[in-house]
Amino acid sequence: MTPSTKVPFGRTDLEVTAFGFGTAPLGNIFREIDEATSEAMFDTAWEAGVRYYDTAPMYGHGLAELRTGHALRWKDRDSLVLSSKVGRRLVPTRRAEIEFAPWTNAAPFALEFDYSYDGTMRAFEDSLQRLALERMDICFIHDIDVFTRGDDQSAVFAQAMDGAWRALSRLRDEGVVRAIGVGVNEWEVCHAALEARDFDCFLLAGRYTLLEQDALDAFLPLCEARGAAVVVGGGFNSGILATGARDGAKYNYAPAPPAILDRVRGIEAVCADHDVPLPAAALQFVVAHPAIPSFIAGTRTVEQLQQNLAWFEHPIPAAFWSDLKAKGLLREDAPTP
Repeated sequence: MTPSTKVPFGRTDLEVTAFGFGTAPLGNIFREIDEATSEAMFDTAWEAGVRYYDTAPMYGHGLAELRTGHALRWKDRDSLVLSSKVGRRLVPTRRAEIEFAPWTNAAPFALEFDYSYDGTMRAFEDSLQRLALERMDICFIHDIDVFTRGDDQSAVFAQAMDGAWRALSRLRDEGVVRAIGVGVNEWEVCHAALEARDFDCFLLAGRYTLLEQDALDAFLPLCEARGAAVVVGGGFNSGILATGARDGAKYNYAPAPPAILDRVRGIEAVCADHDVPLPAAALQFVVAHPAIPSFIAGTRTVEQLQQNLAWFEHPIPAAFWSDLKAKGLLREDAPTP
């Protein structure tokens, strides 16, 4: 499989490339990315045949959507698939009054959660205005998980399954958007949403990787049964599957605990036996599942993007995956390339 391989997007009539371009870093998370670098990354992805692009109002308080629209404005719109998200409204605000962290030099809008029907409709329209494009193809309800909402998650989930769901369902029925879903950090929330409503797709960050396959228990089988597509982000578990088990390696945005470090060392040993780069295995594993048509990778530099593109099609022998399973480092029922 190559980055430009077109894959059916679940039960919809969309096709996405197996490698997607994620724009969270282009919101200037943690540190600034200049405009020239942003444009160069879009150009590099496009030239590599990448035709699926994901963004969100949260990324840089609108900055990522602005940059995405600028980069894609004169491309053949029918040849690409674009997703964004609802759940936050952006309110014009003086910069001195905005809490930007973890974003740096972001756009001058304050973020306000809003999963109501009216708020969702307004957020959807606002995203199209920032993108300056006539449509988005996929729209996710963003961040209705415990990781983001804490003790309020149950109430937020209920509101989203009412207001935001009704708004997106109407937009889908009217043909304004072609697929609707939920984008969160926990497969359990995706599973609950699919049981509650008729969603087409999900964006799952970090919960189906070489290190974590619990989504195989119930969520991914239900997606297969319903024809729901799952896009996976965070396939490196926020760092350790790219860097390896080195000092300071990050797992889920924090220093990796000893048990995770040991498991990654075991995977690295199998990688060494077969001359397979760990990040290549991490990327290719994700899209081997039949319910997962695309992996989206966010990168900070052209060099990082080029490296991810190369890893995505690096040759990996079948014996590598067999050895991982034989050593108990990968679930026996996990699909592999």
